[in-house]
Amino acid sequence: MTNRLARLLIGLFLYGFTMAMMVESTLGLDPWDVFHEGLADHLPLTFGQVVILVGAVVLLLWIPLRQMPGIGTVFNVIVIGLAADAGIAVIDQPDNPWLRGALLVGGVVGNGLAGAIYIGAQLGPGPRDGLWLGLVRRTGRSVRFWRTVIEVSVLAIGFVLGGTVGVGTVLYALTIGPIVQFFLPLTQARQPSDGSGRPHWSGTMRSRGAPRTEGCTITGSSVGSGDAE
Repeated sequence: MTNRLARLLIGLFLYGFTMAMMVESTLGLDPWDVFHEGLADHLPLTFGQVVILVGAVVLLLWIPLRQMPGIGTVFNVIVIGLAADAGIAVIDQPDNPWLRGALLVGGVVGNGLAGAIYIGAQLGPGPRDGLWLGLVRRTGRSVRFWRTVIEVSVLAIGFVLGGTVGVGTVLYALTIGPIVQFFLPLTQARQPSDGSGRPHWSGTMRSRGAPRTEGCTITGSSVGSGDAE
């Protein structure tokens, strides 16, 4: 457990810090961060504080979905926002477009690595991932459907609020799934032999009413890719 907690905290801090790298590149953000940045432009809060606030609100939406948080879920709400603000404070926004591009690429790759590290700790999904997981379980609709609905919605709202949409948004959407999938086997925490360490994203999805006859396991590569059903 000590090892898994260390993985969790390292992964979450790196995740928030790489978010700051993408923010400082000014070349575009992932959908949720477009939303966070747009809200930050209209609230007396920092980017990281908005990340924490939104995470807490999304966590409340788990209640009607009967989704249970893990210790990783709670840390996710707090640590990522703090790390994002720390990163924004220490990273200077470069004027050189090549440096901005390098900051963006480093942020996307580092974000995928960070996601694999904290997912591999298997201590609970983040509040945003738990939202679509809960909706999938409660409605029987696919992961692709709910991730698309949620991420397109927050992207559109964030864009209207002034969040940065650009080449980084497209790059993130196209590459984050394969990057997480590449790093996940290298960062997976060793599971106990009794199976008690089952990953939080695995399970058989059931439609409303009768259970589906075919099991559906959402692997770690679905985080960020939205391709698993």
